[in-house]
This record gives sequence, C-alpha cells and structure tokens, in this order.
Amino acid sequence: MYETVYHRATSTDDAVAKMAEAEDAKFVSGGMTLIPTMKQRLAAPSDLIDLRHIDAMKGIAIDGKKVTIGAATTHAEVASSSELADLCPAICNLAGHIGDPHVRHMGTIGGSIANNDPAADYPAAMIGLGAEIMTTKRTLPAEDFFVGMFETALEDDEIITAVSFTAPDKAAYSKFPNPASRYAMAGVFVAMNGGDARVAVTGAGSDGVFRHTGMEDALSSNWSADAVSDAEVDEGDMLSDLHGDARYRANLVKVMAKRAVAAAG
Repeated sequence: MYETVYHRATSTDDAVAKMAEAEDAKFVSGGMTLIPTMKQRLAAPSDLIDLRHIDAMKGIAIDGKKVTIGAATTHAEVASSSELADLCPAICNLAGHIGDPHVRHMGTIGGSIANNDPAADYPAAMIGLGAEIMTTKRTLPAEDFFVGMFETALEDDEIITAVSFTAPDKAAYSKFPNPASRYAMAGVFVAMNGGDARVAVTGAGSDGVFRHTGMEDALSSNWSADAVSDAEVDEGDMLSDLHGDARYRANLVKVMAKRAVAAAG
C-alpha cells in the first residue's frame, strides 16, 4: 500500500471540505473494495476521508411504510433490525447474506451503493424497491443513480447520506453466490406493490444492475414462479467469465427469479 493520509470526518460538510483541500482524496465508508485495492497498489489516493463515524448518516427510521436508512448503517445493522424485518424482511435477508461477518460489520449500505459493483446485492434491492438515493446535493431515483458497471451519477465531492423507500406488499431476494467471494453470480430482487411488479437483476448483466421488464409484466398479471418460466433473458446482455458464461448466467437469472417469487409468497 502506498502512503496515504487518514481523516475521520465529523459531518458531511467537514468531509466535503477535506476533499476540497486534498490533492487526490477518496471517501471511504467501510472500505470493503477500496482498501483491498489499495493494498494491491491498484489505487493510491493521497487522502482517505472516513464517513463511517458521521452520526447523521447512521440508523434506520421507519414512519408507517416509509423506510429511511442512513448511508453509514452497516449490513449487520440492516440484517438485525427487527422493526425493519417486520416491514420488509427481504432487505434484511439480503443484508444478512452479504460476504462474511467481518464484511457485514464493516461494510455500509452507502459504500456498497456508491461503489456499484456489478455483483453487489444492494443495487438490486434499491431498484427493486423503487428507492430514492439521497446525497449532499440532491435526491435521485435508484434507476437514475446506477448508470453502468462501477459507475454512478455521483459527482466527485458528492456523498450518499441515506436511502429511502416505501415497503412493498411483498418482496424477496434470491442469489446464486460465488462460493469464494459470496458475490452474486446472479441475484434477483422481486417486489409487488399495488399490483405492479418490479424485478431487478444483479451479478449477471454486462452493464451492471438492470430491471427485467418482461418478468415484471408477467408477474404483474400472475404473481407466481411459473409466470417467469417463459421470460426471455438475452444472453447477449450477460456477463461471461471464468465463473460462468453468458448462457449459464441467463439460466441462473430465471432460476433465481423463480426462487425469489416463491420466497415472497
């Protein structure tokens, strides 16, 4: 690892000011991707600005069916929230199967979303739930926030502060994890709210997380695992690597969608 200067931000304003003063700084919130990358000397920021200790970015707030999760809330905190589990167990289940205990107690929802790894779990939940991503500058629908593989709409000095969504009538997430990394080789988040289905896929798409409108149409008229059996999953849009080719991943998407619908009930 190259030398870097560590800063513990006390507020978002403090973090933004430290970013402006540094030569080539990076925000870090959990560091589950950035720190290993730095250890391999594939990244060398001059400064690291830690967001995990900003109290205003922590915690889970529930108001009726409206859920707001602070960006510095860890995966373990999301997974263990009994109040959230009563309202939207799908996101608690998703958080509880991210990585291993170390990752879940260090990694944060904001860090995962900001990194937008193509195999990360939270992006599928955000799109599947129709969530809004709140930042220091604006509020964006999740579909506008995730713009490509490892790419988001965030500006360099912009910080995710929270995510917000309305709990659906029913929802579930199912993924086929890589046995070593626990990242999704294909993960599907399904949600039904007021007769409208949403289906978001992670881990399989060549351009990152995406909605599958064909499955959404099928499930909106017939909420059952059988409804997605005839859905087309374009192999040309799938990732192909040493873990699984495009045809394999296309099939996994359908299998995970069926399992998610069955789990949602």
